[in-house]
Order: sequence, then C-alpha cells, then structure tokens
Amino acid sequence: MNLAGGGCARSFYLSKSHLVNLIKSAIAIVDIYILDLLAIGILLLTVTLGSGWISRFPVSYALIYLVVGIGLGPYGSKLINLRPEAQFVERLTEFVVIVSLYSCGLKMNRPLKFWAWNSTARLIGFLMPISIFAVAAVAHWCVKLDWGPAILLGAILAPTDPVLASEVQLANLDDRDELRFGLTSEGGLNDALAFPFVYFGIYALKDNNWQNWFAKWVAVDLIWAIAAGLVMGILVAKAVTWIDRRLQRYQPADQLMEDFIALSTILITYSLTELVNGYGFLAVFVAGIVVQRTYSNSEKPLSQLHFTERIEKLMEVATILLLGSLLRLEPILAYGGYSLLVAGLLIFIIRPVGAWISTIGSPLHRASRLLCGWFGIRGVGSIYYLTYAFGQGLKGETAEKIAWITFTTIVISVILHGITSTPLMNWYERRIKPKVPDLI
Repeated sequence: MNLAGGGCARSFYLSKSHLVNLIKSAIAIVDIYILDLLAIGILLLTVTLGSGWISRFPVSYALIYLVVGIGLGPYGSKLINLRPEAQFVERLTEFVVIVSLYSCGLKMNRPLKFWAWNSTARLIGFLMPISIFAVAAVAHWCVKLDWGPAILLGAILAPTDPVLASEVQLANLDDRDELRFGLTSEGGLNDALAFPFVYFGIYALKDNNWQNWFAKWVAVDLIWAIAAGLVMGILVAKAVTWIDRRLQRYQPADQLMEDFIALSTILITYSLTELVNGYGFLAVFVAGIVVQRTYSNSEKPLSQLHFTERIEKLMEVATILLLGSLLRLEPILAYGGYSLLVAGLLIFIIRPVGAWISTIGSPLHRASRLLCGWFGIRGVGSIYYLTYAFGQGLKGETAEKIAWITFTTIVISVILHGITSTPLMNWYERRIKPKVPDLI
C-alpha cells in the first residue's frame, strides 16, 4: 500500500511538473505583444471602473501608470522589455505635448488683456528664467557640467507639465479660479517658451565660443521663432474655423467625425509653423485660444476640449508606462547623488522660492502663491526636450548624467505631486478659494 501510494504521489508530481512545463512553453509561444495588450487592457479597465474610488485617495493616475510600468519592465514581469530609440520617444512625447497644449489653449477663458494674464506673465517672465538659471548654476557648480550642458539641463527641467497636472488645472471653461488659471496657462506656455533655452544649451554644447552663434540665437531662435509661433497659431486657427463654418452651411459634417477637426487643427498648425522655423508648441497653444474664441457656438470648442482630453489621457498612459519600463537601477544609483541634489533643490527650494518672488504684488492669495510654488510638476515635456537634445548631438557621459537626472526628477515629481495634489487641492477648495474673489 505504501509503495502504491508512493507511486501515485510520484505520478501526480510528474503530471504537475509536466503541466508547468506545458504552461511555460505556451507562454513562450505567445507573442509578448499580445500579453502587453492584455496587461494594458486590464490596466485601463481597472483605472476607469475604479476612478471613483481612486479620486478619493492621495494618488494620481500618473503614479499608478508609473508603478505598473516598472512592474511590466525588467524588474517585474518583463512584459515590456524594450529600449526604444530616442527618436521614437521624441515623436511620442511630441504628439502628447501638442495635444495637451491645444487642450490648455481651449481652456483659456480670460480676455486677451495684460491685467487678466498677470499671474501667467509673472510665472513665465520671472519664474521660468529663475528656474532655468538656478538649475544651471547647480548643474555647473555641483554636478560639474560645463555651462552649455548645464543650461540645457535647466531648460529641460523648466517646463511644468500640462499632461500630468490635470488635477490642478482649470476644471472647465466656467472655472475662474486664479490659481488654476495661472497653473494651466503656465503649463501651456512654458512648454513652448523653454525651447529658446534648449537651443541655447545645444549651441553652447557644440561651440563654447558664444560670440559665434549668439546673434543668430537671438534673431532666429528667440525673436523669429516666437513671433512665427504666435502669428501662425492665429492664422491657421482662423483659417480652419472659417473653412469649417462655410462648409457646414452647405453640408454639415458627420457628428461622429466632427471632433477630428480639433486633431486636424493641431497637426496643420504644428507642421506649418515648424516649416517656417517657428515654435509649433506655442502655435498650437495659441490656436486653442483662437478656436475657443472664434466659434459663436460654444458647444464646438467644448466638444473639441473633451475630445482632446480623451486623447491626452490615453497617450499619458502610454508615455508613463514607457517611462516606468525604461528605468534602470544601475544608472539611477550611479547618478543618484546628482539626481537627488538637483531634484531636491528644484522641487523644494528653487520652484517655491522663485514662485514666491515672482508673485510679489500679484492678486494671488498667500496660500495660492505657496501652492503655485509647490505644483511645479515635471513630466512629458521634459522627456521630449531630453530626447530632442539627443537628436541634436547630446551624447557620452554628459548625456548619461542629464538623462538620469531628468528621469529621476520626473519620477520624484510624479510620486510627490501625485500623493499631495488631491489633498492639497481639496484643502484649497474648502478653505481658501471661498475667501478669494475671482479676478474675472
């Protein structure tokens, strides 16, 4: 009986082992791409159906995507085990940013007068240069980068992210809150206006003698590119809306297809502006503002806003999952000291102090000024500028330093701001906002 029992147990063990081997063989046969699709589908279903519960907790969607991306990468299930070329990441993030900038433009509900954009002018005109040159100083003196790469790092980390900052931006077109408006408009403009400093850093990286290229930088990359971005954003948006109104009189577009006008406006504006060496990011943001003001039927820009926000959210998933899967422990540790220094100073000192200085005398409440200094979320825009710099000649040890400082700063920002944004904005909505009259 014992022998028989032992035989049965051995038979069961062999069957179980055989079954495990069969499962492993089946998994090996299955295309890893299909498993990636399955994982992403489960993630989307989970965060969508659980969004009501997620919104109650101090956690952002970006933080969830980042954790899942790490879990799907080489330190987890290894379902995403690729190292995409910098150009692919550049194009992906470029598309995400232009859609997000157009969405920001559609949310701009202020008259085009300086007093109405006072907070924006301060955050762009003072805070952004302070952030760039303060980070550059830290990078030069502490990270031991030359001034060219140091300024490039400052420009890469300067833009606050319009993609990941939805919780602190304007909730809808009727939202007149000054803090939310300032953060939304800042995110829409500094992703575009950091570009001159990116070019400055790239030029300095290639040629330390600034006299050889400084005049060209001022004329072309500062004056012409910004002016071209503004003009093209206005002209293309006006042309598209005019054509749309004229043709709709004769034959209305299919309602299912009509929102694609937003996507066509984004792509046409961006491409035409880039063809004349203007800043396409700036043009797309301006186009969103123009479209929002041009249509007499307010439902059209509102519908476009909802459409672009959906695209933005979907692309956010792809970008942050990819970021999580790209993270590697060895370089993070190798450059960890530099990364923590730059990220810590930027998030806890440079941005808060710079925001406080920039908003002296502004209509912002004191608590709003503090929150404005805290919500300097870094993300997709910084990844775009980094990969763009790779394509323009950034390489070697300098590239490694800048890349891993950037990645680590984004990860720290996603974690810190993802945890704090919901409770801080809830506190603001309850305690501060009712006491502060809207500017408009």
